Amino acid sequence: MVTTLVAKDLAAGHGDRVLFSGLDLVVAPGDVIGLVGVNGAGKSTLLKTLAGLIPAESGRVSLNPPAANVGHLAQEPERLEGETVRDFLARRTGVADAQRALDVATEALTAGNDEGYSEALDQWLALGGADLEERSLEVVADLGLTVGLDALMTSLSGGQAARAGMASLLLSRYDIYLLDEPTNDLDLDGLERLEKFVTGLRAGTVLVSHDREFLARTVTSVLELDLHQNAVHLYGGGYESYLEERARARQHARDDYEEYADTKSSLEARARMQRSWMEKGVKNARRKAGDNDKNARKFRADATEKQASKARQTDRMIERLDVVEEPRKEWELRMEIASAPRSGAVVASLRAAVVSRGSFTLGPVDLQIDWADRVAITGANGAGKSTLLGALLGRVELSSGYATLGSGVVVGEVDQARGLFLGDLPLVDAFEEAVPEMNPADVRTLLAKFGLKAAHVMRPAASLSPGERTRAALALLQGRGVNLLVLDEPTNHLDLPAIEQLESALENYPGTLLLVTHDRRMLEAVQVNRHLTVERGQVTVS
Repeated sequence: MVTTLVAKDLAAGHGDRVLFSGLDLVVAPGDVIGLVGVNGAGKSTLLKTLAGLIPAESGRVSLNPPAANVGHLAQEPERLEGETVRDFLARRTGVADAQRALDVATEALTAGNDEGYSEALDQWLALGGADLEERSLEVVADLGLTVGLDALMTSLSGGQAARAGMASLLLSRYDIYLLDEPTNDLDLDGLERLEKFVTGLRAGTVLVSHDREFLARTVTSVLELDLHQNAVHLYGGGYESYLEERARARQHARDDYEEYADTKSSLEARARMQRSWMEKGVKNARRKAGDNDKNARKFRADATEKQASKARQTDRMIERLDVVEEPRKEWELRMEIASAPRSGAVVASLRAAVVSRGSFTLGPVDLQIDWADRVAITGANGAGKSTLLGALLGRVELSSGYATLGSGVVVGEVDQARGLFLGDLPLVDAFEEAVPEMNPADVRTLLAKFGLKAAHVMRPAASLSPGERTRAALALLQGRGVNLLVLDEPTNHLDLPAIEQLESALENYPGTLLLVTHDRRMLEAVQVNRHLTVERGQVTVS
């Protein structure tokens, strides 16, 4: 089915705060539109509005044809209690809802009412319900998801859940795709599969991603929600073209404002000078009021009137200027990583270390991390990267071998789950527990620097968005000194400006770094001197 989605004059906001307004968008077959903007700009809100999950505050969304299937895949797939992998795949592909509708229509048909049966059957077939089971088995096996379709989703590891989420996408047959951060938690193989899937779609697609390389390889245009300027911009061309065009547009806006400001300032200075000369002429005229020379009095009066006329003329020139508003300065995360005094020469070491967890075994591993080592750790999901970090930090019990953490080591960690901020405590309290030496006022000030203000700090930490929890974890690194920095997928849920700030902060960080990431551009940007590859529980050093 050839489907087009049209949004006209959309607006959305939270309370009195406007996220976007006057948004027009056409999503045609083959379009891959990258949706970008800082966290909180309304990207997820826009996707939900386009999907019809929440109403637009104004404007409308229409589909042609109206019965087209729109797939909205949220950034954090919900794992329902008691839901199997089979059920999860059926729900995420839309087949579960279509099956229920078909069941209702079938019951009505047996009762002699055939209204709606044909449409329900067509939708179920269009979404791939007829052969979903067979395709599921093939895709799950191809992705290396070793659990069966009857396994509970809540029993899956993070890597397994990411594979299940990828499987649901590969199995889907929507007419329009709305993908909210589909790159989160994917390993390099998953990213390549996702790129191939997205670029091969005939259906129109709108996607949110903070993976710059993925955006560069997939999108055909970019829709930017500019929260600071309260504006919406659509850029034709790919991601790199968007970066260039946006830089030019911002420079032109700054140049136009500065030209206007300089012209206005120059005219205002001229008007002040003309009035000064006029006032000087009036004073001279008063001082020489007794002068009986008519010609001299007339000359002074004419000169004064001439200056007054010039001042009025300059005022009119100022009024006729086309006003150019000053571009608002964007809020930027300015991040530093506070460093503690250096640790000993050996930061962490493993000797013949083995970790056994059910059917999975890591090791044996012999590894030494020295002071100021900068180590990148890569590998497929489930290969054992996070287990390796836990063993190095002494957090995971070894089945055999030895693990040693060096003297004077102060660990700063952003774990994959952002675990410090998953409880019911308000964010400010959870932060104070982690950094008890900071007073409450300093905690609030620091969190505000990371975009977490009054509306955030009293909320339960677990209720924050994934991006907000990630920024809170990064704020901890600035709030307390560390000399061993451990980052496990730090770019997940971070917006693009924050990722660039993190990269800049890592450039200036003098201590020891352990970095797990699948972000290809971060791997290029961050200077490392060692690379660990983890594959099926085995660690290779290069």
